[in-house]
Amino acid sequence: MDNKEHEKFMRMAIELSEHNVRQGQGGPFGAVIVKNGMVIARSANKVVPQNDPTAHAEVSAIRLACQELETFVLEGCVIYTSCEPCPMCLGAIYWARIDKIYYANNKVDAAAIGFDDKFIYEEIACEMTDRKLPIVQLLRDEAQGAFKLWEISESKTEY
Repeated sequence: MDNKEHEKFMRMAIELSEHNVRQGQGGPFGAVIVKNGMVIARSANKVVPQNDPTAHAEVSAIRLACQELETFVLEGCVIYTSCEPCPMCLGAIYWARIDKIYYANNKVDAAAIGFDDKFIYEEIACEMTDRKLPIVQLLRDEAQGAFKLWEISESKTEY
């Protein structure tokens, strides 16, 4: 794809973000997933209307793309997002195995309007015992049963 094609898809993501704000539907974020030059999925941020803190534009677009392609692996796809992905969205993009990310605004731009993920990056870098959110391991030995079943399962789908 040439630069004009990339710009076309990025403009779609930006338009989704602007439309979301104009309609009062939530945050100013949009994402478009493309495969072989065709739009597979697109979504704006859906956190507020769906009462779902994980319904960021990128995650919502990934969910739609997986439904459309009937797979949980989005290899061969590219995501265009109106803003640099937050840590959650970046993780989802990696898990989906999307080939490349194009973004418009960056995390500094997002922080300037109240969407600051700096604390999450800082928390991830801390030892678990030093994090602000208490994290307690419980019943590990019991939970190991599911892992042992997975190891020997002949019907598992690896991902």
